[in-house]
Amino acid sequence: MTNHMLNLLAIPQMPMIRPGDNLPEILIAALDKADLKPQAQDILVLAQKIVSKAEDRYVNLEDVIPSERALKLAKAVEKDPRLVEVILSESEEVVGHKPGVLVVAHRLGLILANAGVDRSNLDLEFDGEHALLLPIAPNHSAHYIKTRLDEHYETEVGVVISDSVGRPWRNGTVGIALGTSGLPALRDFVGQTDLSGRSLEVTQTGFADELASATSLLMGQADEGIPAVLVRGLKWDEPDLNAKSLQRAKEDDLFR
Repeated sequence: MTNHMLNLLAIPQMPMIRPGDNLPEILIAALDKADLKPQAQDILVLAQKIVSKAEDRYVNLEDVIPSERALKLAKAVEKDPRLVEVILSESEEVVGHKPGVLVVAHRLGLILANAGVDRSNLDLEFDGEHALLLPIAPNHSAHYIKTRLDEHYETEVGVVISDSVGRPWRNGTVGIALGTSGLPALRDFVGQTDLSGRSLEVTQTGFADELASATSLLMGQADEGIPAVLVRGLKWDEPDLNAKSLQRAKEDDLFR
């Protein structure tokens, strides 16, 4: 694949998303207003938060009763026991913890701090202490949005739902893909040759993760208000392979 130019186009003037909003229609309106008509193999990268908001993945902490396990763990990690209970309810395993840090295996198979449960930039208009969970099925959400965009623009686009996560051994967060549709999330180059003609034996690239990380430079982490970015200029020949393909099986993970 040879690309001479890659464009990352922030979609401006996206409204605050609220539970029940028709996210595909809001995206279409914003794209049209910005005169950005998606083309074949354009990729729309969306911040997880707007997908979760539209799907009403809120939980009111005032309604949460912590279990004994949550109470004990909350003391160890110095977090709100109600928040810890929510994190545990979204998780299959506690991978590690220390004061201020709780790393878990999310029910989706992802290894995340706090199971991706977030309390920032929620813009709530109702009472209570709320937190926002990850989408129930991010690949399904991405496919739903892609289907509506494809129908409207009469083309074939890709959709990536991204989130910012921390990494072992490295400071700072980067974007990763939680859900995808319409592109190969993982690209396999085994059997191809390098510049010297040597056959590649194990090379794979996290295509969707690279997209999520690149677009997070525009999305930001604070008050930038850019939850959607259109990527233009990439080409691929591989079939659709969703974000589940990016997750390493536990039995192949040397660090668990």
